Amino acid sequence: MPYVPVAELKDYIGKELGRSEWLTIDQDRINLFAEATGDFQFIHVDPVKAAQTPFGSTIAHGFLSLSLIPKLMEDILVMPEGLKMVVNYGLDSVRFIQPVKVDSRVRLKVELTEVNEKKPGQWLLKATATLEIEGSDKPAYVAEPLSLCFV
Repeated sequence: MPYVPVAELKDYIGKELGRSEWLTIDQDRINLFAEATGDFQFIHVDPVKAAQTPFGSTIAHGFLSLSLIPKLMEDILVMPEGLKMVVNYGLDSVRFIQPVKVDSRVRLKVELTEVNEKKPGQWLLKATATLEIEGSDKPAYVAEPLSLCFV
């Protein structure tokens, strides 16, 4: 993750910070997420039944694809120098645009959109995170994750 002086964080607002590496969403990952959350809806875990839907295959849970934000964003989002820790502060908005079909490759595009000092030594960073699907013009989602940085 790139570190910059706190005074320079605002210089990155409105700039695309980069894209993550591609990640394949395979059935094992989908099944593990179903196990972890108890969401066994057939569209995610039953390839035979899911093949009969308009999607033609199983699809990743929306919250599975959303949960990838911290990992995919970690090497992209700028952070203040002297960072002691960063915590997930939530999301301002999320729009799921299309599902991620099994065996699709995805990557995250990140743009910094806001920087605010909440308290001395606490900086709230808001980004726009777009999960791109390889070979598709439409992303899986556009989300606005919030990261609270302690310096």
